[in-house]
Amino acid sequence: MKIPKVGRPLKFQSVEEMEKLINTYFDSCFKINEETGEAEQIEPFTVTGLALAVGTDRKGLCEYAERPEFSNTIKKAKAYIEQYAEKSAYTARNPAGPLFILKNFGWSDTQKIEMTGKDGGPVEMELTSAELARKAKEVLGQ
Repeated sequence: MKIPKVGRPLKFQSVEEMEKLINTYFDSCFKINEETGEAEQIEPFTVTGLALAVGTDRKGLCEYAERPEFSNTIKKAKAYIEQYAEKSAYTARNPAGPLFILKNFGWSDTQKIEMTGKDGGPVEMELTSAELARKAKEVLGQ
C-alpha cells in the first residue's frame, strides 16, 4: 500500500527557482546612480524582506532551510544579510539595531570566565561573604 503525501506541496520545485527569486531580491535593494553608473544600496538586506521576496514568511523560509536541497541556498542568502548587519554595526550611529540582529544570528556579547584552583581543581574559598565582597571590589577597582 502506498502512503499518500500529506501537507501542502512545495512552492519551489527546484533550487534554481528559489535562487532566481533570491537574486532578484538582493538586486532590488540597489539602484544605479545615473550620474556615476554605480550601484547604490537603497534598502537594507533583511531576513523578512528575503522571505517576502520568495513568497513566504520567516517561518516558511526556516522550514525550507531545513530541507537538504534548499539548505545551502538559504544559508548563503542569510550570510549576505548577516554581513550587511555586521558592517552596519561598525558604521551605524546607533549600532543597537544591527547588534540585535547579529545576536539573532547567534552572535554574543557575553564573556565566559572559568576559574580553577591548584592543579586545575576547584577554587577553594576560605573567606567570609564580607571578605569576598571586599576582595571583589579591590579586583574591580571600586
